[in-house]
Amino acid sequence: MKYVCDAPGGNTWFRIETEAEAARESDEMRHAVEKFFRKEQEKATQTFQPLSKVFFEQEIGLKAHIQREMPLFLTLRDDEGNPLVTAMLPPGGQDDRSFRPIIVGMANADPYVDHADAIKALGQHFGLALERGRCYPYRRD
Repeated sequence: MKYVCDAPGGNTWFRIETEAEAARESDEMRHAVEKFFRKEQEKATQTFQPLSKVFFEQEIGLKAHIQREMPLFLTLRDDEGNPLVTAMLPPGGQDDRSFRPIIVGMANADPYVDHADAIKALGQHFGLALERGRCYPYRRD
């Protein structure tokens, strides 16, 4: 995982960078982020155009391409490393109104109840408005 930014209450946002990290997040948070991570990683891989025709050089640049092209998968952790919230933001954290960010808590619970300030801090870090109505897919009004 890679540090992204601090959040109120001693919490910290990290970027999930590998399938193993996504699998652990899914297990600990009891949701399907691993499935979405794998799907988006595969989509990004399919768009990669190797610069070299030499077989063993064809994957040079693949990792950087994947990280640029796929959505950002993030986890909010407390000061002991426990996961609190999982987020999926547009690639590069760039504003893209055609992309619907997803932010969920444990077992897909509403994270805005307990972590609205941390979500706001993440939005400020990337310059995104991460409103509950747009980002929480299981709204129960």
